[in-house]
Amino acid sequence: MKKLFTLALLCGFAVPTLSGCMPSASTVTVTPVLIKASEAAAPGQSVVLQGRYLGGPASGTVRLGADENGKGGFLLPVASVVSWTDSRIEFKLPSGAAAGGGWVYVEVAGRQSTGLPFSIKAG
Repeated sequence: MKKLFTLALLCGFAVPTLSGCMPSASTVTVTPVLIKASEAAAPGQSVVLQGRYLGGPASGTVRLGADENGKGGFLLPVASVVSWTDSRIEFKLPSGAAAGGGWVYVEVAGRQSTGLPFSIKAG
């Protein structure tokens, strides 16, 4: 098998690289990270999650009321999402959301985010 060597300019110096060995951008996956959640909210009120690598509504889901390992709780209905970017998710708590404490997680392309404690107030 024939390997192709190329030269890359690194800090002004030409260094050989092995082409075909470098990962393409499409194969790199990152873990979503939640940084901040708005304060406790009641059903019908808006909640904002801030983080990094949060994907979008086509590739992600929000889990509310989970345990500290991201299990249980319920998935937020897509219709509850107001806006979703790679660093910010805004949604309205659904009317049937049970009051109580738990954790919130985001899952993007099968990768679970870090979790944050979050409470749902009684409506």
